[in-house]
Amino acid sequence: MKPGSGASGPPADVGLHDPSAGSGPESRPPMSGRSMQRGFSVPPPPAQPKFWEYHATRWRQFLEHLGEVSLLTARTTKSLFRRPFELSSTIQQLESLGVRSLGIVTVTSVFIGMVMTIQFAFGLRRFGGIEYIPRVVSLSFCRELAPTLTAVIVGGRIASGMAAEVGAMNVTEQVDAIRALGADPAKKLVLPRMLAAIIVMPVLSVYALALGVGGAVIICAAQFDISPTFFINSSLESVRIMDFVAGVAKTPFFGYIIAIVGCHFGLRTTGGTEGVGLSTTRSVVAVSIAILIADFVLTKLLMLFQTS
Repeated sequence: MKPGSGASGPPADVGLHDPSAGSGPESRPPMSGRSMQRGFSVPPPPAQPKFWEYHATRWRQFLEHLGEVSLLTARTTKSLFRRPFELSSTIQQLESLGVRSLGIVTVTSVFIGMVMTIQFAFGLRRFGGIEYIPRVVSLSFCRELAPTLTAVIVGGRIASGMAAEVGAMNVTEQVDAIRALGADPAKKLVLPRMLAAIIVMPVLSVYALALGVGGAVIICAAQFDISPTFFINSSLESVRIMDFVAGVAKTPFFGYIIAIVGCHFGLRTTGGTEGVGLSTTRSVVAVSIAILIADFVLTKLLMLFQTS
């Protein structure tokens, strides 16, 4: 009998000293969760900026926008005296910005005149001053409500349309094509819109003034027994020509703000349709805030001019 072949011999254990015996996947120790996720780890979120860093960034962006608007204004004003004069484009923008805004101005002015009449009557009735409603309503519409409210409401519509139109042209590289042909985008795109807005806003303001006073006349005659004749005579006694001029004189500046801000955000548009929507939203917000700030500054200047 050969050694190791009997039944009493030790059993042959091949894997006892085989170095590859424990190399199978089933015999490896389980990997920890951190080890499994090491190759697929999500990077940590960026650190939040500090309070002063955030506001410093916002102020820097504001100053950049202000500088770009100033440069765009200078280029547009300089192109005003260069041929060819964009008369056809300006007339087209007059129709787009003015005629198509008559509907919203009509509804807004009439109902605001009615609401303001009811509110003033509610306050003046306590002091027995119902007959002062025509004077208060007419004066408030002449100096503030007609020019400023019309600029805010119509300005949002006009500025958003400009930002969307110019932004779509910028995204589709039409603005680059204008530059490649040797033309100036400030003259071709910005100048007609600026001129149209400056011309249209005083007309819309006077139109809103007439409709607002008309809505007040209707409510006074129907609810407070104030005849239209008494309303008109009382309004003419209290409202001076300088009150009317002080309101209308602010509207060309509002038109300039609407046009330059809308075109500025349109020319800065990037990122396809999403960028166009973002520029449209930003233009509406910026125009509304800029008009209210300009209204305060212009009102103070006109007050100083009238008192001097």
